[in-house]
Amino acid sequence: MALISFYLLFFLSKIVSATDTITQSQSLTENQTLVSKNENFQLGFFTLPQNSSNRYLGIWYNKIPVQTVVWLANREKPVTKEIPAVLMINKTQNNNDTLILHQNYSVLWSITPSRRARNMVLQLLDSGNLVLREKNDENEENYLWQSFDYPCDTLLPGMKLGKDLRTEFDRRVTAWKNEYDPSIGNLSWGMDVTNWPQQMQRVGSMKQYNRGSWNGIDYTGRPTIRPSPVFEFKYFADDEQVYFMFSLVNSSVKARMVLNQSSYKLLHLAWDEAAREWNVYGLLPRDFCDDYGACGPNGNCDVSKLPYACDCLRGFRPKSSRDWKAMNYQGGCLRDKPLNCESDGFIKYGKMKVPDTENCWYLNQSKNLEECRDTCLRNCSCMAYTNSDIRGEGNGCALWFGDLNDLRVQPNAGQDLYVRVPASELECASVADHLKEEQEEDLELPLFDLSSIVSATDNFSINNKLGEGGFGPVYKGTLENGEEIAVKRLSRGSKQGVKEFKTEVALIAKLQHRNLVKLYGSCIQDQEKLLIYEYMPNKSLDLFIFDQTQRMLMDWSKRFHIICGIAKGLLYLHQDSRLIIIHRDLKTSNILLDSEMNPKISDFGLARILEVDQTSKTSRVVGTYGYMAPEYALDGNFSVKSDVYSFGILLLEIITGKKNKGNHRQKDGTNLIEYAWNFWTEGRPLELIDEYMIDYCNISEALRCIQIGLLCVQQNPHDRPTISFVVMMLGSEIQLPLPKEPALFVGKYSCQEYSSSCINDAPSVNELSISDLEAR
Repeated sequence: MALISFYLLFFLSKIVSATDTITQSQSLTENQTLVSKNENFQLGFFTLPQNSSNRYLGIWYNKIPVQTVVWLANREKPVTKEIPAVLMINKTQNNNDTLILHQNYSVLWSITPSRRARNMVLQLLDSGNLVLREKNDENEENYLWQSFDYPCDTLLPGMKLGKDLRTEFDRRVTAWKNEYDPSIGNLSWGMDVTNWPQQMQRVGSMKQYNRGSWNGIDYTGRPTIRPSPVFEFKYFADDEQVYFMFSLVNSSVKARMVLNQSSYKLLHLAWDEAAREWNVYGLLPRDFCDDYGACGPNGNCDVSKLPYACDCLRGFRPKSSRDWKAMNYQGGCLRDKPLNCESDGFIKYGKMKVPDTENCWYLNQSKNLEECRDTCLRNCSCMAYTNSDIRGEGNGCALWFGDLNDLRVQPNAGQDLYVRVPASELECASVADHLKEEQEEDLELPLFDLSSIVSATDNFSINNKLGEGGFGPVYKGTLENGEEIAVKRLSRGSKQGVKEFKTEVALIAKLQHRNLVKLYGSCIQDQEKLLIYEYMPNKSLDLFIFDQTQRMLMDWSKRFHIICGIAKGLLYLHQDSRLIIIHRDLKTSNILLDSEMNPKISDFGLARILEVDQTSKTSRVVGTYGYMAPEYALDGNFSVKSDVYSFGILLLEIITGKKNKGNHRQKDGTNLIEYAWNFWTEGRPLELIDEYMIDYCNISEALRCIQIGLLCVQQNPHDRPTISFVVMMLGSEIQLPLPKEPALFVGKYSCQEYSSSCINDAPSVNELSISDLEAR
């Protein structure tokens, strides 16, 4: 009888159009849709490309030209094309109201409300949530059913990922099988709540990626503690429920998280209205060390040491040396020596993602770190401990028993982890730390033996080559102690002679600053001249800001951090070191980025030492056209203000994401300085900001940086600020001077007068060195 009444209602129901609600006397057919109140989302029937024979009832963004489906009702039972379907609230034989999707008397999808209701309505909210509720009760606590409790492959702002501990109801995201089949794939994302709750991605039942546990600030597996420019993350846990959710920093932004079966990744996406496409703001897992258990039990993964990213914890050795040498780390590590319980101690590992909490005791109490240590030490089976909440001085305990799985270094985030070792290992650790401190105090640069560098670079293997420029190739190497290095090999035909080589060694040996690249030593042997630097895993700045994919990862906080770091490094060279040093080749490819995206100025082969307030002159102009100050490029005069000019160019490139194409004119008749000056004078400076970050950047900081950049590229060196004043302007709210017309000198000199600038992107004579580190 219920199906007959349903069939009649299919024909007699009122037409649903331009509304967000279905009542008990209405239905939704295949030519109708529901649209949320503010037209954010739409509910209706749709087909997928290359699979038009099947139709699905789903929710998608209403105002986005690319149909983006965020939820489906009948993902396992599609509607066939020939026979129409209908969605409606139907009364069953038991006199209960049920929401059903029906096709030719066959129920494709249905839901039963959590309780009986007199007058139910189905409503599509502006959040994208489809809710079944009492007609006169809009309290979300009283919803009879909601789609947010049944996610498909997408997590929207306000959706919960987690578990109801009373009912065991689990809210879990599951990927589509593929882009043309929305049925449930084998990739899932949910919350493991057995011990210390953690987010886990699985392929089938196998763990694929562990995002970690909430430590009061963030998830321990998140790569950075810096706030996201798009997402705000929230974690909630009590005796009744545990869940993760996110909201948006800017509520006008359209953003979502999608579990993608084809890439096996969780994508963080935001809509770019200008480009009319979805931009990827993050993806997980992101590297080798994110793969679950990449280094096996008791193995620690450090992606900065790739390809040899795995290492055993101190006091452990590889379970199979043969597998380890073959870079097969799944077997993990075993203890070298047995524990003695009473005399054991703990070694501290900083900046760590905590291990998988499956074998963890989670003591969510007000215990401090010392009390956690005592608790672990008293239990001979306890292998490691940390604070479960790292806010303030830390409180609560997490204790691990058995093997420690899924360890990795998190250089930009992470927390301290204390691992149990026998007393003999504590003595070894103390000696090693003491030797390290002595080496750090000794600033004399060692001379490396050529054979050790040949071994480290595998005889300067082409596979280790990072790039090549005017002074010769650069190689990646690994010393016997496992430390990675970058080796600059001066070619015999190089334009950098012995003088420049000795200059670079002598200068950097005297310089110690966190924003300058560190020189470990040099080698002059058998006609070889080598410089050995610290290796920068993130390569150089130009590979980020000028690459269409990488620049999307460079949010405003990263760029501003890099700008300030470069300025501080330059301040050290000009003012705070024992010498006044002019770099003369400051450019994006000479700014290296460490694992935490800290900038380091590199390549000092062209640098010169000056007296206070001195200007020097040279007949041999070297450097990179496009970054050279006009007085240096045209007349050979250089001073600290020459570096300030280069910094201004660099600053404008970082903000705009555009490369200054030399000092010659581009096709549109402008170089970057003229381009920026035109927008500034026309009152349109906001249009200079890189489109990939304009919606999420600190506008006042960005505008301030544009003004500082224009001040740095003034025509007259005396009008440019000192770098110390630049640092002050970047770090304070002082009123900035108004810039005069900058050095648009290409319009005032012909190509005959300045022939070098007419060469297509004329390179620096020091174009590469260790900074052009292209990935291989």
